[in-house]
Amino acid sequence: MKSTENHLVMGRRNALKMLGLSSAAMLTGGFGSIAAAGVADIKPKPKSLVSTGRSTVAFTTGTDRREMIFEVMKPFEKQIRTGLKGKQLIIKPNMVVTNVALCATHVEALRSLLEYLKPIYHKQIIIAESSSQVNSADGFKNYRYLDLAKEYDIKFIDLNTSNGSPYYILDRNLHLDKIQISDVFVNPDNYFISISRLKTHNTVVMTGGIKNMVMAAPLNLPAVNGNRPLNYKRNMHSGGPRWLHFNMYLMAQSVRPDFTIIDGVEGMEGNGPIGGTPVDHRIALAGEDVVAVDSMCARLMGIPLENVGYLNYCAAAGLGNIDREKIDIIGGKDPDQHVINYKLSSNSAYQLEWKEPLNLPAPTFGPAPTPAQAPTQAPQAPAPAAAPSVPAPK
Repeated sequence: MKSTENHLVMGRRNALKMLGLSSAAMLTGGFGSIAAAGVADIKPKPKSLVSTGRSTVAFTTGTDRREMIFEVMKPFEKQIRTGLKGKQLIIKPNMVVTNVALCATHVEALRSLLEYLKPIYHKQIIIAESSSQVNSADGFKNYRYLDLAKEYDIKFIDLNTSNGSPYYILDRNLHLDKIQISDVFVNPDNYFISISRLKTHNTVVMTGGIKNMVMAAPLNLPAVNGNRPLNYKRNMHSGGPRWLHFNMYLMAQSVRPDFTIIDGVEGMEGNGPIGGTPVDHRIALAGEDVVAVDSMCARLMGIPLENVGYLNYCAAAGLGNIDREKIDIIGGKDPDQHVINYKLSSNSAYQLEWKEPLNLPAPTFGPAPTPAQAPTQAPQAPAPAAAPSVPAPK
């Protein structure tokens, strides 16, 4: 593939201008039906804004996952039923890697969700994941998700094996980077439920429902016919925390869950999202506005919202609420009484670099030099440096 097909290159000044555009200006067009359109026919389309007013988040506490998940889903049952009409239900658990149980959605949380959905959804349910490792199927086995097929009509899909659709993010030079994301995330006939844990993160401070979706979308493709593997998730990281925060926001304009559940019975602190340690938190949250849900997660983890860049970007663009005054809590428990200050990653100071100026050279403005100011003679080329002495071969 030609380099011009891989990247739409913009000048640095134009790229910076783009950072200030609305989400509609950055991603225009419309995603067609994946079943009816080829990749060349698919154009990005932002999901509709979640809320321009108030958002609702259900919250509860306890240790019984089934009871807690039923409790936080029940207030939204009417909306879930309406959203599922004519749609394929896809449950998106979270597993960064396939062999660390604490980093993954607990199997009992999945079982509880499937049990709740039994009287609501009568078609086959897809459980789909795209781990950072190429073969997500290992995680389905290791985390005992496959056992659920004995009780429920479900099918497992490794999203890394799905077809790709083009999507644009920013690379470290502020050029547009064309990556491939899984088709299932841009199919309007799919209804996504995200279910994940509360976890700290080693690049963007914390992870909840947004990151569970947006970082699953870029494909992680194995080497084929001698070509090198392609891990488009790495492109999201690009130049570090600043880029990942912003690229997550860019992805969230089109890739967000329709409903979000956070299983916080046991969270992860420290060097998440893989190498952290357990937190006995005993909470659960759910809602349609994933931005609002994740903002409540940050508060419950004792993390200042101003430190989580992607949440601020999403809220500023109208993708959801982070203003506590505009988030209504359903349930008899007060989240403020259940805050635990999670120990952050050992590189937490580095993660906050996104808040600092980018330190680009200051632009220069003014009229072009007059002929009198212009140089009249080309500068002399410097004399070539003397060649270093090379010892004679022995």
